[in-house]
Amino acid sequence: MSSLTYDLTLAGLAVGSAAALSGIGLVVTYRATGVLNFAHGAIAMVCAYALRQCVVEWGWPLWAGAAVTLLVLAPGIGMALERFVFRPLAVLGSDPAQTLVASIGVFVLLVGGAVLLWGQGARDDAPELMSAEPWGQLAVALLLAAGVGAVIRWTRFGRELRAVIDDRQLAVLGGIDADRVAAAGWAFGSFTAGLTGVLLAPYVRLDPYGMPLLVMEVVAVAVAARMRSLPVAVLTALAIGVAQSQLTRLHPTGWGAPLLQAVSTNLFVVALLIAALALPRVGTRDALPRSATARVRTPPGAWIVAMVLFLLPLGFAGSDLHTSVQVPALGVVLLSLVVVTGRGGQISLGQAAYAGLGALFTALLAAGSFPGLPRLPELAALALAVVLVAPLGLLTGWPAISRRGLALALATFAVGVGVSRFVFAQPYAISGLSLGRPAGFDGDRAYYALELTLLAAALLTTWLLRRGRTGRALAAMRDHESGASAAGVQVPSLKLLSFVSGAALAALGGGMLGMGLRAFDPAAYDPVRGLLWFAAVVVLGADSTLGALVAAALLVGLDAGARGGVAAALIGILAVLVGRFPGGPYEALRTAAGSLRLRRGARLTEVGVRVRRRLRPVERGAAPRPTLTGLTASGVAGREAADGARPPQGPNAAEGRAPAHAPALSTHHLQARYDNFTALDDITVTVHPGQVTAIVGPNGAGKSTLFHCLAGTHRPAHGQVLLGTRDITRLPAHARTRLGIARTFQQLAVFPSLTVAENVRVGAEQGRIRDPSAVERALRLLGLDGPVRALPAADLPTGTLRRVELARALAGSPRVLLLDEPAAGLDTAEVTALARILKALAADGTALLVVEHDLDLVADLADTVYVMAAGRIVASGPPDRVLGAAGPQEAPA
Repeated sequence: MSSLTYDLTLAGLAVGSAAALSGIGLVVTYRATGVLNFAHGAIAMVCAYALRQCVVEWGWPLWAGAAVTLLVLAPGIGMALERFVFRPLAVLGSDPAQTLVASIGVFVLLVGGAVLLWGQGARDDAPELMSAEPWGQLAVALLLAAGVGAVIRWTRFGRELRAVIDDRQLAVLGGIDADRVAAAGWAFGSFTAGLTGVLLAPYVRLDPYGMPLLVMEVVAVAVAARMRSLPVAVLTALAIGVAQSQLTRLHPTGWGAPLLQAVSTNLFVVALLIAALALPRVGTRDALPRSATARVRTPPGAWIVAMVLFLLPLGFAGSDLHTSVQVPALGVVLLSLVVVTGRGGQISLGQAAYAGLGALFTALLAAGSFPGLPRLPELAALALAVVLVAPLGLLTGWPAISRRGLALALATFAVGVGVSRFVFAQPYAISGLSLGRPAGFDGDRAYYALELTLLAAALLTTWLLRRGRTGRALAAMRDHESGASAAGVQVPSLKLLSFVSGAALAALGGGMLGMGLRAFDPAAYDPVRGLLWFAAVVVLGADSTLGALVAAALLVGLDAGARGGVAAALIGILAVLVGRFPGGPYEALRTAAGSLRLRRGARLTEVGVRVRRRLRPVERGAAPRPTLTGLTASGVAGREAADGARPPQGPNAAEGRAPAHAPALSTHHLQARYDNFTALDDITVTVHPGQVTAIVGPNGAGKSTLFHCLAGTHRPAHGQVLLGTRDITRLPAHARTRLGIARTFQQLAVFPSLTVAENVRVGAEQGRIRDPSAVERALRLLGLDGPVRALPAADLPTGTLRRVELARALAGSPRVLLLDEPAAGLDTAEVTALARILKALAADGTALLVVEHDLDLVADLADTVYVMAAGRIVASGPPDRVLGAAGPQEAPA
């Protein structure tokens, strides 16, 4: 027994050492560049193939092939990726979501290139760089970890690396070459990937799909180390490797035996699931994918062409028709990504799992093998499979509530890998399954016609989720999650809706794909295909339904009509270039065509320009820039009365809207902490209706934290927040908005893909305002009721966007308005006009709380001023008394 334990421990150390090497490379790359290298496994696979090519095919000595592969090829790949892929993204200021897509694109490109070069078959003759004894691999892993740790801690390069990690921009200003640090990080990370690949290749299946996924499963060790600690990564890898090896001694019996055996052989996948779901802070600095510009509308002619092309296969026969059957089914699957990622703004790398579950459940229901249910006809089985899979979207939807960016990507990827390993790869779930087609649709032509009908239904569902109140709320959540929550959008519920709807569509497409192939093929739904589908949808326009259909036709057509791997390579190239056209190729072509027209077109004289402006005042390029002028307090009140505005609030409204004694919003002994730091200590603030209350103080005084506690984006440790007499301390932001608390942001929180009018309409809809004139009244109040109302918010200047944000807040008829530095980015005239509007709102009975650095604006605007310092209120009262008495230490920075 002791001999068996020893042997299993040695085997586990070998596996753990390889996993530790991958963990070291992933951590170093992330620390140097901020990028989770999803292509790590693909680089390992390419290097393993390259070593085999040198030694087996070309007859090189092992040492020469290893030197070229590990010291030239692997670091070269990393440096090329940094120079030509990720550095341009950093220079262009792309958000982390685009960097993630580019990383996935590199993965897909390398996999497709490997298939083109070496084929899809598995190889079992990879050269053995080290013996099967684990000591050599363990020594390499430990030496690398110790060496990297020493370099980071005691060398100049290590100090530069730590500086870049803390603040890249500040490090660059300090004279540090951040590009050199990033290139070194990529080179070392790729070296460890290549070393992992050549060490694993002799003992695992060497193929373009299996090895990259196997290596990426061990990302769990890097996640467990919070992408920072090398010792934790190494120890976690060794512990999981030894534990997985020791579990092979177990031979469970009973109904749960297959599942327990699957867990024991896939412990790294279990660790990935636990780490991704239990550690939500990993990568929280990363942002969700956001639309930087207004969505480009697809011209009607393109839809007509698409309809004709999708109808053409009805005239095909033989293998052409049989291949075409896969296109509508895959199109439905990709539409699920349009809903989740394109419209909902959520990164989802696990849609292949839901597609596979749809096919599996359809097969089980049609065969009568689903527990507790009788055998069903194929169409009924497909419908019920969709109903059963849809709630499983909560597997990725629920983590999305508290995760963003990289953390969400890891969680969805982990779910996809887990379903693949524990369901699709297990004989107990798929043995003996076959899948037929519905009665009357057995032939390819008839079945293709049925698929077109189901595709039309999926398109209608997607269209409904993109239109109306729900569509605007989804777009708002995608463009600016905090702003959407402040406007009253129930962000958690909306995230769940997008994932559940996406799971249902993916299940429908997966079932259609299985019936088209007449079998359940687990390989058709593996996680690598999920990454390929995600990349294809994003690069062809994530919010474009037509782009999803084009992607489906492209993937199926290229794989069927060209050598395997062409589709993956093409999608990989487009994904690598995603930073150049974030809205998809169509937007890039439209922009380029517009630029050419502008360069070649004739120029009008000044008289001609004036005539054209008079004839076409709504033209986007000629739209005048509105300014915050002409809205005096009396004018605002007059407009409100003429438009049937809400009656004055408060018991003293009849006497010239004097402030009421009862506070509209108040805090009592509020205390807030960040970890062990106390940001607020015993804060009591009262905001009266009909008054402007201002909060001033130096940077770090706690103003923003107090604002977040009032808005519902931070929960205090102690104390109360009251709206009137109601305790709202634990209510989220969207619930406070619906009770009558609206806010604006220091950094603009508008929805760029929506027009000005749609931005304001979101505020009215989510505030549950039934008055149909509320939107028009807000637009007129802020001078946005002219041609500017139809323009996308993405194209407007800062001053106009400030008014859009304020109009959206006012459209919900708030009782309390929280303004976070409302004058930021405005010129003097705009600040003066803004002050007049805010005074008019206070005169109408609204309670206003302003956090502002401009003391002149505060002195002119506020009725009561609170001065904060070090998390406490140090003075309060009328502005002439408080601001006149404030010393330099209390004045805002």
